[in-house]
Amino acid sequence: MKISVSSSDELKRLDSFLSKRLVQFSRTNIQKMISNGLILVNEEKVKKNFRLSYSDNIDIDLTSKVDKKKVSLEKWDYPLDILYQDKDFAIIDKPRGIIVHPAQGNHDKTLVNILLHRFDKELKNAIDPSRPGIVHRLDKDTTGIMIIALNEHAHWKISDQFKDRTIQKEYIALTWSQWKEQSGIIENTLGRNKRNPIQFESSDIGKRALSHFELIKSGEYLSAVRFFPKTGRTHQIRVHCKEFGFPIFGDELYGGGIKKSKEFMKDTKSKLDDYFSLVQGHCLHAQSIEFEHPSSLKKVKFSVNPNKNFNTIYDAILNDEI
Repeated sequence: MKISVSSSDELKRLDSFLSKRLVQFSRTNIQKMISNGLILVNEEKVKKNFRLSYSDNIDIDLTSKVDKKKVSLEKWDYPLDILYQDKDFAIIDKPRGIIVHPAQGNHDKTLVNILLHRFDKELKNAIDPSRPGIVHRLDKDTTGIMIIALNEHAHWKISDQFKDRTIQKEYIALTWSQWKEQSGIIENTLGRNKRNPIQFESSDIGKRALSHFELIKSGEYLSAVRFFPKTGRTHQIRVHCKEFGFPIFGDELYGGGIKKSKEFMKDTKSKLDDYFSLVQGHCLHAQSIEFEHPSSLKKVKFSVNPNKNFNTIYDAILNDEI
């Protein structure tokens, strides 16, 4: 196995860098592999604390016996729309209500379990047995385009593009209230909420988050907005909408839940409540993604429209019905 070091990984320790890449191995095992000469940098044996430089070539001997983390995941036969597939990757339309990979309290009913059923042969030797094929994530209730890597080469080529922020993503968000600006940039630093660790917020200590937006249509009560995130922070668009004053419709975690409908007159509240029942989650859809094909190196772009329930609300905004 070969890995080329990108500019964003300069000066990182070798063992630290590889522990995030070779997640099927413990850090202790990675350090043993380095000391035993199973991992070379530019064809030379180095120490575990070796600092990497841009364009360094790392050779990893995966044929020798090392202890892998034991991972046992069940397959799940669940409907999944596969929009495209070749030897390197598949493009899927992620359904609403599905967590991407196993986590504490949820090991069986995730997208990974579905992928193991649909791509059993391709993912049999995945480099990360706990998250086979996964190179990026969407939140549980976010629908739309996802890339699934089907081999090791594709996994690293696509992962590096996400890391280098060269992948172009487009989302559609249905939010509360009327946006006044036609387009703009939302930028802040995001960190975890100390009172609620699953929630993120603007913070002096955190990671930079940047989103471009374009207003599609501002309705009387709801708006449709197109987002182009330039960074990929957890809950980024959801937090940006909330902190800009327009939480995403149905987003209970960030102030866009059903309680907001109580602010309106009876007829409007009834219509909004019907929409809540229809989508049962937040209205954020990953519309398209553009990236460099890991083998041909040509730009490829894939798109998928929102599902029927999402479109019911989307159309109501476009037609001045809500």
